Amino acid sequence: QVQLVESGGGLVQPGGSLRLSCAASGFTFRGYAMNWYRQAPGKERELVATIFSSGTTNYLDSVKGRFTISRDNAKNTVYLQMNSLKPEDTAVFYCNVVLVLDTTRAYWGQGTQVTVSS
Repeated sequence: QVQLVESGGGLVQPGGSLRLSCAASGFTFRGYAMNWYRQAPGKERELVATIFSSGTTNYLDSVKGRFTISRDNAKNTVYLQMNSLKPEDTAVFYCNVVLVLDTTRAYWGQGTQVTVSS
């Protein structure tokens, strides 16, 4: 059974930092790209960062230079280090993986709230 469990969200002042974690289980973690998405109130969910099995990373333009995605294959965990946070980063952040087995299916964590406010 695939499970993705996020943690690390919270309330932070503008300019502050948070580190999100996503613990994965139920699949061969090291073989798959992992994604972080976010959804702000009244907005569509958007892809924030991706880390491929090779370690290659991609970022949403608005977070480049501030956010860093990383993975620890020994711990089956993906991280999102968020620095220089802005109020517009306020959202629920979700961990995601797309597994290609007999079918292609996307799995999501429960989400973790990040609020950037003074």
